[in-house]
Amino acid sequence: MNDERSYHDPVLLFDSVDGLAIKPDGIYVDATYGGGGHSAEILKRLGAEGKLFAFDQDEDAAANKAVDSRLVFIQENFRYIKNHLRFHGVKKVDSILADLGVSSHQFDRPDRGFSTRFDSLLDMRMSQSATLTARQVINVYEEEALKKMFFEYGDLTNAKALAATLAHARKEKAIESSVELKTVLKRFLPPHHEHKILAKIFQAIRIEVNQEMEALREMLTQTVQLLNPGGRLVVISYHSLEDRLVKRFMRNGLFEGEPQRDVFGNYEVPFKKINGLIVPSKDEIKKNNRARSAKLRIAERL
Repeated sequence: MNDERSYHDPVLLFDSVDGLAIKPDGIYVDATYGGGGHSAEILKRLGAEGKLFAFDQDEDAAANKAVDSRLVFIQENFRYIKNHLRFHGVKKVDSILADLGVSSHQFDRPDRGFSTRFDSLLDMRMSQSATLTARQVINVYEEEALKKMFFEYGDLTNAKALAATLAHARKEKAIESSVELKTVLKRFLPPHHEHKILAKIFQAIRIEVNQEMEALREMLTQTVQLLNPGGRLVVISYHSLEDRLVKRFMRNGLFEGEPQRDVFGNYEVPFKKINGLIVPSKDEIKKNNRARSAKLRIAERL
């Protein structure tokens, strides 16, 4: 893919692709193709016999896919990674990369409803074929479900008040657009902190609409079976809920509890950690402000 067609600045590009430890003839997965920046760098390092399988459920990403005989693009959520690889005759891969962020392109398209900057219909679907939208979440979910969503996915301590305000307002009129949502929640948005709080509110709704945490758990669980010994799992996350899941899984192969011990008392875990936590440099954050919350973790299959 050429630079003119790319619509996403890849975060931690070289750190993440270096972490894959690419072999020219290996089989790799980019679980979040997006604008194709990470995939383009992987393809540069692959030989003629190498193979890259790229996943993305977004129709725009599919339209932007690179033309390369070594690339197989799969327009699907990465939660189905194992089934689709099996369909293509692949049972094992050498490394898997997942950049969990929303692409700049998605944020910059007013009609997608991801950004707090535009007056747009509340949509927030990663895939336009999905049925659940942000409008439905805001207008149909029970008040208790809204409270749980804002607290768990937005880390909002006033989640109860936010949910109650929405539940009351929608009795009078359905909340259809981002501007209507902001207006209803205006008293929770002090001028100097408006953007930060709105970002948390929108994040919580987006995560719910796209079932992002469930999909992440399903994808991570499948990597244990998919990765060859010595294969790498490379994940870039952007908020604490994602990062905690990734960190625990790489450490224990579980999301909760402790792993089993062998007869010698050692924990039986599927991965070993490679390097420590990697975050963007000041220069990268200056060039791409959306990189500021990124955290990169790398693990190797034992």
